[in-house]
Amino acid sequence: MNKIKLSQDENLSIKVSYQLLPSDKQRVDLYFSLPDEMGISPKTLTEENYFHNSIQNNSAYYSDQLHLPLVRSRFISQQKGEQTDYRLNLNLFSYQIRLALDTDIKQTLKLTESEEFYPQAIILAEQISGLLKKLRRYAPPDKKLRAYFENADNYLSWQVEQSFLKLLSRAPKSSDFTSERNFLLTLCRSESEYRNDNQYNTQVTLGDPNRITNKMRLLQRLIEYGVVFKKEVKNLNRNLNRIVRGTVTAVIMAFVMLLVLNARTNFTEVTVALVGMLGIIYGLREIFKEDLTRMIWRRIQKGLPKWKIIYSHSVNKSRIAGQAIWLEYIRNKDLPKHVDELFQTRRQQNKQAAQLLHFRSDTRVSAKSFLPGYDEIQQRITFNLTPFIRFLKKGEGRLYSLEGSKITKQAVERRYQINVVLVHTNKQHQQHTQRYKITLNRSTIINVEAISSDTDS
Repeated sequence: MNKIKLSQDENLSIKVSYQLLPSDKQRVDLYFSLPDEMGISPKTLTEENYFHNSIQNNSAYYSDQLHLPLVRSRFISQQKGEQTDYRLNLNLFSYQIRLALDTDIKQTLKLTESEEFYPQAIILAEQISGLLKKLRRYAPPDKKLRAYFENADNYLSWQVEQSFLKLLSRAPKSSDFTSERNFLLTLCRSESEYRNDNQYNTQVTLGDPNRITNKMRLLQRLIEYGVVFKKEVKNLNRNLNRIVRGTVTAVIMAFVMLLVLNARTNFTEVTVALVGMLGIIYGLREIFKEDLTRMIWRRIQKGLPKWKIIYSHSVNKSRIAGQAIWLEYIRNKDLPKHVDELFQTRRQQNKQAAQLLHFRSDTRVSAKSFLPGYDEIQQRITFNLTPFIRFLKKGEGRLYSLEGSKITKQAVERRYQINVVLVHTNKQHQQHTQRYKITLNRSTIINVEAISSDTDS
């Protein structure tokens, strides 16, 4: 079956990505085991707050040819097709270049030996130069189409420069590869000069790092038009929630009115005692109303999806896929047996008291076919872990050791561990289960490790 992938995204976020075929249906379950020392609970972090602020869902056309030599020229010249055809194919080409460049840069950065790193970097630079030349060869003379081209060209040129500067900043130090390093620096300078010659960015924008970065983020979103699907998030069970709140309020008000009438029959006149009794009754109503409503609502909502996301094509507005989302705190007895067994495989010292948070996503593709050349779409779910670490202790500890008659000390950082079990179910009800160990501190994820006890069924 098509395997799902969980990996680190940024400093304090992880992402889950998988591919879907036309008319496909897949389910993803994630079980987070959050140690109690993190202070996470329904009272400190509600499901609604975490979903809206820290979970991002993204769906887009996908090609498995995500390396620069395999990027296909999917854009067309301005003489062929409609204006929207040119923009869409230009965006597909530009988007695929960006993904391929990111993928190849990350793989090159994994090379720690200079003898491997610099030759691979040169190959990468030559490939991206060829793709940029191919893009610029078809610059359209039409003013309307020219604007789309300039946006894509400006962004890709800047992205190439930034990517190779990042690559060089982390390159292995070696004096034997000066010519290769100069070649890469020349590429960066030539792209910067190219943007200046075409007056893509004003001097005011170039002089402010925030302005140029934000402008490029805008251009990135523009090239995603027609490639990344437009999404609409719907909050499910809203009417059911209103019914529950209304019913609880009606029952409590009936009980309160019964107490008030009884109090009136016992007190023939308005006295301080009557006023005090009524105050206590109404006070108790306010105390128990919210707690009772919350308790009943959580019990009713348990097991029901909370949100639905509808993905549609940005250009023709056709519906591509729908995604139902569950997110709730659960107890140990609610864990599926095979998930509980994976959690139990932890070493004894790692079996801490923990809060369990369950995320579930059911995605169904309604489109029966995709754009020519694209057989899959990629679903990506990003989880920001920042809310999980906000209650953690700051600072570092000290480790003392004795070396002969001398006492030395070393600074050590506080690290925490989150266990995650991922269960992926495809259309044929085949399951892939994998446990991950996420080690992090207050500022970054140290490591995401897949534990070898993965299973398929």
